[in-house]
Amino acid sequence: MNRGRIILAALAAGLLAAPALPQAAPASAVQPPPHTLPWPDLASGRNEAERRRSYALGPELQRGVSPAAMRAQARRLEAALAALAPQRPGTADTYVLAIALDSDPVFAREAREAGRVLAARYGATGRTVTLAGPDGTADDLPQGSISALLLGLARIGELIDPQEDVLVLYTTSHGADIGLAYHYGDTGYGILSPARLKAALAEAGIARRVLILSACYSGVFVPELASPDTAILTAAASTRSSFGCVAENDWTYYGDALVNRALRQPVGLEEAARIAGRSVAEWEAKSRFLASLPQVSIGAGARGWLPVIEAGMPQTPSKPVGRPAAE
Repeated sequence: MNRGRIILAALAAGLLAAPALPQAAPASAVQPPPHTLPWPDLASGRNEAERRRSYALGPELQRGVSPAAMRAQARRLEAALAALAPQRPGTADTYVLAIALDSDPVFAREAREAGRVLAARYGATGRTVTLAGPDGTADDLPQGSISALLLGLARIGELIDPQEDVLVLYTTSHGADIGLAYHYGDTGYGILSPARLKAALAEAGIARRVLILSACYSGVFVPELASPDTAILTAAASTRSSFGCVAENDWTYYGDALVNRALRQPVGLEEAARIAGRSVAEWEAKSRFLASLPQVSIGAGARGWLPVIEAGMPQTPSKPVGRPAAE
């Protein structure tokens, strides 16, 4: 089997095979669609190099979605992006974008709470957009997809002053060594590659950014996205899996450790990453999992402006919510 086929097989059989909601569950508008069909081949090319170049372009496939459903999602996204407040001249404003790229409800639950935690931490109320499908209790947000993410970045790029404002991006999904996986039921598929995300950020003019990527193999983004004005935290090294991405969970291991615990405390981002890393390592050792090795890269410029956007963080820790990921 060539390397491209190995990648496809891994996506279909392993990385995207976390249990979905039980098939016998009653239909409900707030229940996310399960994954039941094989992952399609999204790349083109006759050899590994050609297929890698195809994946790097960020392929996305929608199939079997009604025009009415497409329009309803478009309206939700348009309304959410239109509601973002403008930046304030002379103030370092933070814009938060939290997105679940998979319909397994653990990711929707994690993205929803991450949006709330990050908005509170960075004073981004009115400048936060969360893209997540139904989580079992609510279906009131635009669904996460690669297209929705790119449109969100483009809109934030229209609003910010790149010399003073900051993007905080939180993504949660499955992943592979080619990028983050977009997988919505049996209708949406895609790969967000490091190159595609880098290009979108550059086109939007977003230079100051905190990128938090929760997925297996998410360390592949560090070499491509690292820059003096970038702080990037990933749930795993480029060759490792992360854990806790079971559909019925409230959190992945990394989301629980970083967002639900460390970032609720009045500590800087780098210290929060260390706290989360220790928690993840303890949980993995207890379960005898191969260590995921979360990655942290904070550029010299980011070290200068991170204290500015964190100066107003809540000084009283908030309590974790949901069932612990490592319970």
